[in-house]
Amino acid sequence: MSSTGSTGDVFQQVNQFWSILDDLSLNDPAAYGRFIEKQIQEGDEFRAAPELDSRLCTDILEPKKGSLYINICSWKRVPAPQDPSRPIPVCSGKLETDTNEGQGRYSVLDVALNPAVLQESKKDKTEVYMLALSFAQQQHGMSLSQQYNVVSCSPKSSPDDLHRRLGFRQRPNPSRQPDTASQNPAALLQQISALRSEKQHKDPAIQIINRPAEHKKTDLIQVISTTFVQPQKPEYQLEVKTDTVGVAHSMELTVDLPKVYSMSECQLRISKDDVLLEVEDVYYLLLEFPKTVIEDTAYAIFNKKNRRLTLRVNVF
Repeated sequence: MSSTGSTGDVFQQVNQFWSILDDLSLNDPAAYGRFIEKQIQEGDEFRAAPELDSRLCTDILEPKKGSLYINICSWKRVPAPQDPSRPIPVCSGKLETDTNEGQGRYSVLDVALNPAVLQESKKDKTEVYMLALSFAQQQHGMSLSQQYNVVSCSPKSSPDDLHRRLGFRQRPNPSRQPDTASQNPAALLQQISALRSEKQHKDPAIQIINRPAEHKKTDLIQVISTTFVQPQKPEYQLEVKTDTVGVAHSMELTVDLPKVYSMSECQLRISKDDVLLEVEDVYYLLLEFPKTVIEDTAYAIFNKKNRRLTLRVNVF
């Protein structure tokens, strides 16, 4: 189908939508009111921020040992399972890695579930915890210890940190108007048709669906679109500098960052074993040094003209 035809179809649906909405407001104000209230309610739920529910800590066995903190969040934006036999929708934030003098390397991962899932497992969250561990292993290629602790605090778990990694941005909603512009016109037409049908059938038959006592889930997790843009690995070159007799004395890392305009956009962390360079939602580079370095000697320069970062550090 040509783009012109597609655009014409969209305009036709939009015109049909507004025509039916005007007709509904004139002929059935009550149904029109319910439709508007529903749109406002769904818009409020979509704008609701993720909330921290619980925290786990476990050990990363591979590819590199360390600690993993998993923040399990309740978020209305994540859909609820449609059926007990269907996978549970899960949304995650960006995996963040850092080092701490007291505990060494650690990573933080946010896993968001629909509030209904967490409410159902309120008395015993074991299944949710195992699901979160399984998710981390599947999505990030980790081998994790199946022994974990539920902890009362964890690094980088403030609301601002959660919102940043999950890509949540609070948008003002002063007018509280329904967000119909961003929805599929066909879906809106279907909702209006349902309201009309409701008017024609005042007393619909009640359906009771019993939840099966036992069920098996072939795929426990349904990964929905994450809320951040997967950063790319930038082009880089790592060179070991030697003296006249061939003894290594320093290393120089150059990284091309064509999408970066200022050093302030970069987050650079260095340890004696590796270096982590992040530009939020744009670049991510975790590089292991071939030799142990002296962290205190590291310094970096960003060339704005060439969009290139140069890091130099001495080695032991």
